[in-house]
Amino acid sequence: MQLNLTKPIVFFDLETTGVQVGKDRIIQICLLKIMPDGTENEVTYLVRPETENGETMKIPEETIAVHHITDAMVEGKPSFKELAPEIAAFIGDADLAGYNSNKFDVPLLVEEFLRSGVEFTIEGRHLVDVQNIFHRMEQRTLVAAYKFYCGKVLDGAHSADNDTRATYEVLKAQLDRYEGVPYEEKDGTTTYPVVNNIEALSDFTGNPQWADLVGHIGFDKAHREVLNFGKYKGKRLEEVFAKEPAYYDWMMKADFPLSTKRVVMEVQRRLVEERRRRDQEKLQALKLKFEG
Repeated sequence: MQLNLTKPIVFFDLETTGVQVGKDRIIQICLLKIMPDGTENEVTYLVRPETENGETMKIPEETIAVHHITDAMVEGKPSFKELAPEIAAFIGDADLAGYNSNKFDVPLLVEEFLRSGVEFTIEGRHLVDVQNIFHRMEQRTLVAAYKFYCGKVLDGAHSADNDTRATYEVLKAQLDRYEGVPYEEKDGTTTYPVVNNIEALSDFTGNPQWADLVGHIGFDKAHREVLNFGKYKGKRLEEVFAKEPAYYDWMMKADFPLSTKRVVMEVQRRLVEERRRRDQEKLQALKLKFEG
């Protein structure tokens, strides 16, 4: 089944120095852009990972054992900062899809763009996580998914280009397999979520209760930001910052992803504006009192 697209979608996969969004770096990225007419365009980059001060970051041996990309292979390659404008232009306004992409690849990609000073937003994009469809419907790995849905053995797993194309093929096979197949939601209702519609797939595989990209901050029933960790877990950020202002400073200095800190800064901005508004109202009330 071919994808029913109203705008381009980019399937992508990352190989990285590790699995910490706020700390690790991209060392390989493959992007497969599918146009509404079915036209495909694919690019793959090896990336030299950089530290915050611009020095080349060493790739840990334990991650080399997974993807087999060594320091020598990325030596002399451009950094993500150098590639960022080209990658952003290639993606354009396309939707994004990947395997475990909502939890890892998208947050890390956004993090790298933020470090590079290149504006890249997920607002207005649909995010389709093929792993979420697979895990919620079958609960397997990418290698097993490829064999299960496509009837093929995935050679060269943990190579960004092989994994990217396998993810694209798995999604198309999922659309064929789950057409008209019911899914029971947590509330007991039955839906038919796997349809050939990128917005619907984005809704099914996304994380609507997350305020940031990695789940450190969520939303309560009133759609206000709450902490998902630590001693204030479940508490609204605005209440926490009002009660303990130093907690804001700690979050901004701690090793959280920049995308998380953007949410924190927005909450703090609203809190400051609310205080300013209340102060102005009090001042206006005093002025009226004295004038009267």
